[in-house]
Amino acid sequence: MPRLAYVNGQFIPHNQASVHVEDRGYQFGDGIYEVITVVKKRLVDLEGHLDRLNRSLGELCIEWPVSRNVLEILIRQLLVRNRVSNGIIYIQITRGVAPRDHKFPTIFTPTSLVMTTRHIVHERSANFRKGVKVITIPDIRWQRCDIKSTSLLPNCLGKQRAFEAGAYEAWQIGEDGNITEGTSSNAWILTPQNELITRAPTNVILNGVTRGTIIEIAEQRGITFVERPFSVSEAQGAAEAFTSSATSFITPVIQIDDVVLSDDPGPLALALLDRYRQYIERLEVTL
Repeated sequence: MPRLAYVNGQFIPHNQASVHVEDRGYQFGDGIYEVITVVKKRLVDLEGHLDRLNRSLGELCIEWPVSRNVLEILIRQLLVRNRVSNGIIYIQITRGVAPRDHKFPTIFTPTSLVMTTRHIVHERSANFRKGVKVITIPDIRWQRCDIKSTSLLPNCLGKQRAFEAGAYEAWQIGEDGNITEGTSSNAWILTPQNELITRAPTNVILNGVTRGTIIEIAEQRGITFVERPFSVSEAQGAAEAFTSSATSFITPVIQIDDVVLSDDPGPLALALLDRYRQYIERLEVTL
């Protein structure tokens, strides 16, 4: 059975999937997206991702292409048709097709909905066991990073710099000299005083859905947690550091630029990762 994609009301072979040349997502990056992880036929944090999708659509004044309930049905249908038990589903919604013009279309334009899937067995990643290196770079993104926009060129440039430096991720430095977040993940440190630190969810970061789950787990464990900025030097002097995202879960950081924090992942990161896995195991199987 060929791999399928969903494009504006149709399930079609993935290698035949396409969008119109004047789709505003293609021409302007005028759209939003979400990536939802699937583990053992469980959709991880589905409601949180759809809540954030709803917020992003509202901030950009883009209409839902279908109702939320229908979207949930379509998500499950595509995953089942592609036999994805472990992997991801990518959801993209744009303002639709209209003659090229920077301002919004003046006539009614149906929004576009595209979805694709991929098979990934997340537990096979060696990053969980070995830890990863991150580099730091200037944050050159726009001032609405709280919207999960498809306009990701600065993120791509940062990720490429990390790749060329032999690193897993690039942590971005804002104008205040503090770390905002990674190019595709939130940034965390544990201070020598055992305070777990990450940035508050303002316009300079994307409020990660996995981030929210980690906060709940930390609070359940009685871990002292603070939302505040932190500098590169504070991160390099931290007891531990890690990144988080829907696809990378909780990934321990053992090196920041040229400073080695530890030879091995820290105990808190590993403990939180274990609790996060337990959280996923308790989710309902829905595929």
